[in-house]
Amino acid sequence: HRSPRLGVLATRVVVMMLPIALAACAGGDEGRSFSLLGDKPDTPQSFPGNYRAELLAFMKTYLNNPVGVRDAAMAEPVMRDVNGKMRYISCLRYSARESDGSYREPRERAVLFVNSRLDRMIEKSGDLCAGAALTPFPDLEKMTR
Repeated sequence: HRSPRLGVLATRVVVMMLPIALAACAGGDEGRSFSLLGDKPDTPQSFPGNYRAELLAFMKTYLNNPVGVRDAAMAEPVMRDVNGKMRYISCLRYSARESDGSYREPRERAVLFVNSRLDRMIEKSGDLCAGAALTPFPDLEKMTR
């Protein structure tokens, strides 16, 4: 049968070796770029050709009430630096109908695409949408439930 001291000693050795193992994993070539999705190198992005349809499908789930959107406009996706990665960004502006039937001021959002697919909506678009050439987006205004 095993001694309790042996278990304590083994645990201490593992705890002491863990930082060394983690440091070995973190080291390496400083020139490589990694994605947020793991240790895959950042890959060149292709244009999101289906961006309008993907955005409409997303907005049906994103908005509490997708019916009655006003003042919808969007910009064609362009490459922008997002946290050190070149990604396609499309800018979107719209006024959604509130639950009481009123409308707020138009909201501007940045839509991020990764590997030609809609990845997420960035609520604080800031510099990502600076200078974006927005054009009317009537399909967003025609959405139904």
